[in-house]
This record gives sequence, C-alpha cells and structure tokens, in this order.
Amino acid sequence: MGDFMKNAALLVGLLTAWPLLAQTPPAQAPPDQNPPAQAQPPQNPPALEQPTTAAPDAGDAKPSSPKATDAKKPDNPPVKAAKKSADAEGKVVEEIIARVNNEIITRSELDKARAAAADEAEQDCSGRCTPEQLQGAVEERQKFALRDLIDQSLLAQRGKDMSISVEADVVKQLDQIRQQNKLKDLEELEKAVSSQGMNWDDFKNNIRNRLLTQEVIRREVGSHITIGRDDARKYYDEHKKDYIMQEQVALRAIEVKTEGKKESEIAELKVKAQKLHDRVTEGEDFGELAKHFSDGSTAQQNGYLGVYKRGELSKELEDTVFKMKKNEMTDVIETKQGFLILQVMEHFDEGEQPFEKVENKIMDLLYSDKMEPALREYLKTLREQSYVVIKPGFQEMAGGGNSEIQEVSATPETTKEKKGHKKFLLFGKRSEPKST
Repeated sequence: MGDFMKNAALLVGLLTAWPLLAQTPPAQAPPDQNPPAQAQPPQNPPALEQPTTAAPDAGDAKPSSPKATDAKKPDNPPVKAAKKSADAEGKVVEEIIARVNNEIITRSELDKARAAAADEAEQDCSGRCTPEQLQGAVEERQKFALRDLIDQSLLAQRGKDMSISVEADVVKQLDQIRQQNKLKDLEELEKAVSSQGMNWDDFKNNIRNRLLTQEVIRREVGSHITIGRDDARKYYDEHKKDYIMQEQVALRAIEVKTEGKKESEIAELKVKAQKLHDRVTEGEDFGELAKHFSDGSTAQQNGYLGVYKRGELSKELEDTVFKMKKNEMTDVIETKQGFLILQVMEHFDEGEQPFEKVENKIMDLLYSDKMEPALREYLKTLREQSYVVIKPGFQEMAGGGNSEIQEVSATPETTKEKKGHKKFLLFGKRSEPKST
C-alpha cells in the first residue's frame, strides 16, 4: 500500500477505471447502444484523492423514461449550519462564498475544485503541451469552477427531492476502489483515506453526489433527447472521410478477480467465471451479466472497455480477438488478476466503414451535441427555481447572476415575490444595483 499512498495525490479521477489490458484505448462509446450511453474506456486507476464536488458531466447522462422538471422553490428553506464560520475569538476560519438553497459552498471547497481542475489539465496534456498551452488549459478548466460546484449542488439536491437512492452503487464503487488498491476490506480503505488527511464521510459523499447527479441528468435531461436514424445517415453522408479507419475491435469484459483470495477459493471463482460464460452461450445478455457480476471497474458500463487498434493489446489477446467477429466471445482466460471473458462488440475492417457499423457512434456524437445545451438550459431552470446567492467578486466564476452576499445576519429574510414564489435570502439583504 506504501507505493500507492505515495502516488495517490498525483492521480485524478476518483472513480476512473484502471486499465485492464496492455494499453489504454481512445475514448469511444459502445457501438451497440441506441441511444448511446456515453460510456468511456478505462483511463487511470482510482485514487484516494481529496474529494471535491465533481462538475456535472453531460457524457454521463443516459436516456430513460421522460420525467418533467417540477422543482419548486421552498417556502422557507432552512439554513444548514454545515460549516463553522468563526472560532471562539471571532476569527473567520471558513469563508462562505455561495449558498445554494440550504447548502453552502466555502472558499476551501472552491480551492480544492480549482486544484483538481489544474491536475486534470496537466494529466490531459501529459507532456504533449507547451507550458503556455498547459497554462491556458488550466485557466479554461478553472474559469467556471464555482459555477460547476453550484450546478453539482443543485443536481444533488434535485436528486434528493426526487427520492433517488444510489446507496447500492456507492457501496459497489467503494469496493471497486478497494480492489484496485489491493486493500483487504472497506475498513482498510477507510484507514487509507484517513491516513491521507481526508474525511471518510466526505470521500463517500463525493461518490454519492456524482452518482446522484448522473441519475438526475439521465432522467431529467437525457430522457428528452432523441436522435433519428435519418439524422445519423445525413451526418454520415456529409462526413464519410471521418470514418476511414484502421482495423479495430470494440471490447467488453466480465472479470472475476482472484487477488487476495486463498488457493481454495480460486477454484470456486474459476467455476463462477465458467458459469457466466455458459450463461452467455445459452442466450443471456453479456452486458447485463457484466453489470451485475463482473468485478471489473467497467461493470457499470456493461463491461465496456473501449475500441482497440492492432498493437494496443497484449500480443496474446490481440491474436485472439482480432480473429473474432461481432458478438463472439473468448473462452475463460486466466490472468494475474483473475479470470477474464472478452466479447467483441464490433469488428471494424480497415478502410471506409459502412454506415451500419458506425451508426451508433454517430448517434452518440449527435446525442452529445444536443446534451450540452439541454443540460445548461435545465441547470438554468434549476437556478431560477432555487436560492442561489453569490458573494461579491465571485459572480463571474459562478456563471453570472446579480445576487450578492452581504456579511450580515444569516437569518432567512423574505423579499419581494418573483414569478409567484416567495424568495428568502439566506445571507441577509441583497445588494441593490447602483443607479447610473
């Protein structure tokens, strides 16, 4: 655990999957989903980093049954005393820079979000950027850090209002992090988190909020986006040159881990893997089995690993999967980590790809193009229906707005009605714009 603990602070992406195969493939959505689910292939191992509230990600949204947006402003939102603002001598120890309904955002939380944004930009550049390009990337990611924190808070609160529970997924994510870092149990994971100066409850809450916001986006935004096949065909006809490819395979996996298991348990785990293999052979869906029974970090993406060109896999795996056709499956493969079953979701021959093979990739692209503005509009609506108050000097980072915090009483105060709802300012009086 020592090496991991030494390097954990350098890793970004609390829930990012670790690479199972020899090399990391480029990001691409699963080719057999319609509409696509924006799944991403593994990039880096999960890290026990200081939790920060993640910005909402349109790519995590998945279409589902429609549900109208019905959030309303509370008549009298309670002030949640989650942070201590001054010590016994009156010295300020936490600077509150925004309030979102009954939740607050502090300066330290913003600092953590900005630091995480800088780490992410550095990882994305990964030695490919000049110092000037890296600085520009950092500034771009940090520009709206506060806006993203506010959006995250709004979405998480909306999820709670909708009575969405993600507790089972939280437990699974924690267990995946534990497995990736070769820790014996969740108690050992908690100790590892605490040893790095992180609060265990905050660590879990960061995971919970991320899953919660993804589900809200899926239900409230993604469910209203539809892409027609005719739209995809038109895009393909206009961009055929973009679909000239090298030979590639899209893969998904079921993993049965044996790390840390006793010798007597390994035989049972091999039987488990073989039974899962047999169930697919008998007609059950590979993706559903991966989602419910795979120990891999890509289980929530139905086992989706990514798209691989020749030379991006270990030689043994490459020789196997590049001989396979769509929907064909390997035998149970024994690895250092356990037992592995791979399925070829699509096999792309070299050259210009026919529309049928890239249709879902195109629909994924068109879906993403529609998702971003739809999500921003949804978040705008949430703001209008909520109590978002920003401290002076932070409005630009918060994405605009003219509500400002004055350091006065934190007692809710009623002001004039707006759009038929009473509004309560949780930071006291609002600064009125000066007349010119």
